[in-house]
Order: sequence, then structure tokens, then C-alpha cells
Amino acid sequence: MTKYQMINVEGNPVEEIELNDSIFNVEINEHVVYLVVKNILANKRQGTQSAKTRSEVRGGGRKPWRQKGTGRARQGSIRSPQWRGGGIVFAPKPRDYSYTTPKKVRRLAMKSVLTSKVQEKELIVVDNFVMDAPKTKEFAGYLKAMGAQNKALFVTADGDVNATKSARNIKNVAVSTVDTLNVYDILKYDSLILTKDALDKVVEVYN
Repeated sequence: MTKYQMINVEGNPVEEIELNDSIFNVEINEHVVYLVVKNILANKRQGTQSAKTRSEVRGGGRKPWRQKGTGRARQGSIRSPQWRGGGIVFAPKPRDYSYTTPKKVRRLAMKSVLTSKVQEKELIVVDNFVMDAPKTKEFAGYLKAMGAQNKALFVTADGDVNATKSARNIKNVAVSTVDTLNVYDILKYDSLILTKDALDKVVEVYN
């Protein structure tokens, strides 16, 4: 078990905890992480791009000039791709870019990025976090006290409405839950902040 220091919202050490080595101390597989990030970004694509082919643009019903005798190149339609206002060659059409990666690959990628956060000292574990009401200034103060870097991802076990609303107006700060946590978000933010309950749930899910 890897020893790790747990702090409170004021940034003071509370106790030394043990991190599960099967999750937070594995051999980092960069290629697997790349595959999962690529999959996440592909699934985010809307795929709504669209352009018209020569059969869909308006006009061009008649041959612009006769086939022979003009001295000009033969043309069949003013809406051919080489004409201004013509159709697009191999025009992009709406499509679905999403696909899935194997569950084992996703789990290995998650363990790899969690391990990297531990190794780079970018993981922050908080013993308890309670906010009575949404307060942006108070939440920002907690982040600063905990030593979170400019870009921070705060993860709770379940949805915390007050924390979510408090972080909404803070640049480069996001609040997530263990259920929605993904490899791309962990890599996107410099600091990963887990509450004690969130840490226990991560161990429960990925162990």
C-alpha cells in the first residue's frame, strides 16, 4: 500500500492514508491512455457537418455550351465541382463518430492516469467537504488552501449541488462525480481533488 497524506479544506494534514496499489501504483500504459482519450474525443464530436454534392446544388440543368466547335473545354453542367458555385467533391455528410473501447482497456487507462497523478503529486485527498450554500469566494479559498493548481478537478462521491454551483464561475475549475469521471478530464486538469468518500468509491469501482 502506498502512503499518502490526507488534508482538510484548510490545507492542514489530517492523517496518512493507504492508497490501493492495484489502482494508484500500476505500470503506466501511455498507449492505452491514448486510445481511451481518442475514443472520448471522438464520442464528443457532433458529426453534423454537411456540404452539397453536384446533385444537390441549385441550377445547372442544361449544358452550358455545345460539345464541339467552341474552342473551349467541354462542359456538362455549370454546377460541376470545377465551377464557382458548383458542388463539393466527396462532400462531408452527417455521420456518427462514436465507438466503444473494451472495458478492460478503459479500466487500465483510468488506473494509469490515477497513478500518474500520485507520482506527480497532483492528487489531493480531502477528509471532508461540506458547504451549506453555494459561495464562489469560499470555494476558491478552499482550493487555494488545499494547494490546487490553476486547473483543478474536484470529485465528489455523489453530486454536490453547492460545490457545483460554487465552481461554476471559477475559470478552469470543474466539479465531477466518480460516476462521470473519465481519463480525458483527469489529464485535462492539473490537480485532481478527491473527497474521502470519492476515494473510497473509486477503490470500490476499479478494484
